[in-house]
Amino acid sequence: MATKAYILLKTKVGSSRAVVDQLRGMEGVVEADAVTGDYDAIAVVNGPDLNAVGDLVHNHIHAIDGIDRTMTCISV
Repeated sequence: MATKAYILLKTKVGSSRAVVDQLRGMEGVVEADAVTGDYDAIAVVNGPDLNAVGDLVHNHIHAIDGIDRTMTCISV
């Protein structure tokens, strides 16, 4: 079953734009934007299933330099 998630990202000071640029070029990332508020950026991701989304977050998004923390919100 296709899975959609919103990834909220806390970044290191001054790295939000670079993180968003890397997210925008990543397969599985539908949209990525810098935002204001408690988080510095948000990404919308899609995958064929929950495992694929988990792999994308754990192995690819977490590997981006400048990310301090993420929160994954699975769409229901």
